[in-house]
Amino acid sequence: MEKREKSTDKKLIISSAVLLISSFTFQILARTVSGIGDWYAKLIYPVVVGSIGRLSGLFPFAVVEILSYALILYCLVYGIRHFREGKRLLIRTLFLIACLFFLFTFNCGINYYRTPFSKTSGLEMKKSSEEELKNLCLSLTEIVNGMCKEGINEQVDTAVVKKESVKAMRKLGETYPELSGYYPQPKPLILSQYFSVQQLCGQYSPFTVEATYNRSMPDYNIPHTVCHELSHLRGFMREDEANFIGYLACIGSDNEAFRYSGYLTGWVYATNALSKTDLVSYREICHQLDQKAWDDLRDNNEFWGRYEGKAAEVSNKMNNTYLKMNSQSDGVKSYGRMVDLMLAYARTR
Repeated sequence: MEKREKSTDKKLIISSAVLLISSFTFQILARTVSGIGDWYAKLIYPVVVGSIGRLSGLFPFAVVEILSYALILYCLVYGIRHFREGKRLLIRTLFLIACLFFLFTFNCGINYYRTPFSKTSGLEMKKSSEEELKNLCLSLTEIVNGMCKEGINEQVDTAVVKKESVKAMRKLGETYPELSGYYPQPKPLILSQYFSVQQLCGQYSPFTVEATYNRSMPDYNIPHTVCHELSHLRGFMREDEANFIGYLACIGSDNEAFRYSGYLTGWVYATNALSKTDLVSYREICHQLDQKAWDDLRDNNEFWGRYEGKAAEVSNKMNNTYLKMNSQSDGVKSYGRMVDLMLAYARTR
């Protein structure tokens, strides 16, 4: 028995070393060798999505959520049973970390170093004037107000979210080929409070290649969130680009709830940027927004306000660190760049 355990330990150590060396090698290559990120995103990652994504897509629930609970329970039971065997626990912990890091690297991490969507889409990124930003805000206000006056109903059930989000992303793929391909349906977490406490709207799971979202948050938030997460399934991992792709998918959707979600989300980003450069115009535009939209924004703020605290603060710091580790040097501030993409898109209209 002891000889068998030693043999198992040796195999786990060797396997951990292979997984870690492979992961770090490709992480370094992706960061330093031009073209590696694009090669992976265009040739390898679609195979990952088409295999692991299709497999996890067979289940109606978020596989990553169930596996997470099972893994936590298994680790607790295993740790209690073998708490006196420090070496054994250390070796198996190392193996688990190596497996997770390997899956993260090859199902997600390398994609951070592909050519940005702003370049592949042909959008011209340049410094915009305050007047351009103001006009964008006015245009979005007019569209949102028009939808409110028509009696927009932003409520969408799970079945509609799954169907329409995939449909919207596929439609966007007809305009931007880099977004075409297979999309597994997004899935709500069973225990969405887990996301709420962390103040998360959604998340892409590189371990099961799934797009998951918080079904407890206000309805208007959901369509843009799921399209944002689905954009990661095409290898666009940067948050500013995922936000923008989600915006494009929603405003181009045939579903009014999706269009409303996209335009109102875009309005929030654009007006927040305007408030930092022209406070007077910002206040004027805010006064023009329909009361229905303000009610939705207030409900949204009240919902997330209930979950402010240490857990949310820790989650935000962890997310900030994660973004910086993956070469988004501005951390969570990179979300603000979505406005530059919106302005570049507006110039093409």
